[in-house]
Amino acid sequence: MRLTRRAALAGLGAVAATGPALAAPPDTGRIPVAISARPIAAFEPRSPEETRFGQLIFRSGLVLTGSHARFGGLSGLWRSANGRDLVAVTDNGFWLTGTLASRNGRLAGLEDAELAPILGSSGRPLHRSRYYDTESLCIADGVAYMGVERTHDVLRFDWAGEGVMARARIVLVPREVKRLPDNRGLEAIGVVPPGQPLAGAIVAIAERSGSEDEPTLGVILGRQPGLFRVIRHGGFDITDLAFLPDGDILLLERWYRTLRGVGMRIRRIPGASLKPGALLDGPVLIEADLGQEIDNMEGLAVHQEAGRTVLTLISDDNFSFLQRTVLLEFVLA
Repeated sequence: MRLTRRAALAGLGAVAATGPALAAPPDTGRIPVAISARPIAAFEPRSPEETRFGQLIFRSGLVLTGSHARFGGLSGLWRSANGRDLVAVTDNGFWLTGTLASRNGRLAGLEDAELAPILGSSGRPLHRSRYYDTESLCIADGVAYMGVERTHDVLRFDWAGEGVMARARIVLVPREVKRLPDNRGLEAIGVVPPGQPLAGAIVAIAERSGSEDEPTLGVILGRQPGLFRVIRHGGFDITDLAFLPDGDILLLERWYRTLRGVGMRIRRIPGASLKPGALLDGPVLIEADLGQEIDNMEGLAVHQEAGRTVLTLISDDNFSFLQRTVLLEFVLA
């Protein structure tokens, strides 16, 4: 979800109207983007020697700036098993792909980056349709799954076969999902890993489905389908999820207050508790605010590296010069 200027960006026409630099890109095809990357030396600038924050160890980070006006608004994230390939989605209907470069064990840049319009079932770009508000992403077994806000849909794409040229296919969701608040949709999506009772099932969670203190709605699609809820604490909203190999769920959460700024938190939800009708909760792994190097953190990916679990987070800058695209890398302690 955009924290600022959401109403002004409610459709493609509004995006195009923000200035001549935002001329509409081709309906299909890849758009090369030059990415400049400024390293983040310390997660907490006031204490640069600190590397451990809660249950996570900060490894590296970048502030990314793209050469194309469509770069930004990154709300969903995937990183390949070898850690090199990155795929993200913007919240106005574009793919971002690229190769992560590292130096001395730290992120150094995003190379060979390209934007491409996400295509609907007819081949028409989603940014020219009612499915433009793409908010969450996961890729599993060669299939990309995406959560769409406002229409409250789940889309699937043949990623292994067609990559960014794949066309969307609708995944049916229960009527309760379609009744979510307009701008509080499926911000988090993942696929249960192998070896778990619900292996292969799609799991999606709404940002916030009720009032400030109410649990939010989640849905299991596929194996043992059904609804569940996630307890919310302290005004945090759900912005993404990622599964650990043991089946536990990492929930990325965010709060925003006009006069206070923005905060971030990650909780760990026991995978064994995921089932239809469940009420999920779990311990906090990390909590941060503007005293640390965060922004509007909306994307979370997990991969394994030399026996360690690496978490990668990305922020949605809302296409605003007041915000940043921040890419962070942590290791689970």
